[in-house]
Amino acid sequence: MSSSLFYIVREPKIKLATNPLLLLLHGYGSNEEDLFSFANELPEEYYIVSARAPYNMQYGSYAWYAINFDADENKFSDIEQAKLSRDLIVKFIEELIENYPIDAKNITLIGFSQGSILSYAVALSNPKKVQRLVAMSGYLNTEIAVDGFEKNDFSNLKIFASHGTVDQVIPVEWARKSPTILENLGISCVYKEYPIGHGVSPQNFYDFKSWLQQ
Repeated sequence: MSSSLFYIVREPKIKLATNPLLLLLHGYGSNEEDLFSFANELPEEYYIVSARAPYNMQYGSYAWYAINFDADENKFSDIEQAKLSRDLIVKFIEELIENYPIDAKNITLIGFSQGSILSYAVALSNPKKVQRLVAMSGYLNTEIAVDGFEKNDFSNLKIFASHGTVDQVIPVEWARKSPTILENLGISCVYKEYPIGHGVSPQNFYDFKSWLQQ
């Protein structure tokens, strides 16, 4: 089958009539192998799919959207590209549900860095399609969500967000704003910090895994 995004999959070790899905979305300049490296440590009843971002940066690096620098070294994100990727991920989820026995009411996004920023946008734009979100080392950028997303019904959406306190790529201050915005939208959110840089610590991994299994 052709699909909107290139991906790799680990089939569930415990097969049910339909199985839940964990969709892994990597960070800027990485690829689908990155987060997939801990697939075998994740719960056995899940389909685990790791998607490759659509924009090729050469040498096995991919991005969900461009990050450009101006003359003063300010970084800015290509919001239009980000919105295209947001819609592409939604389409990709629909394709996975068509092609695998996946429980459409049990879908979790696990995003890291740029993948986490995109995951927020997908979940807030389509809370009927995504029930849970693990957002690591990213932040909530509401500009990437669909217009009028605030009116969505978020009663079934749960979010686990985490960040390193010494993250040199995305400042922890940006991440700290997310829980307040989410709570104001009525979204259940667990937020944790770890004494690390831009990465996933063993404790962070353990915490989100136990959150998934609750």
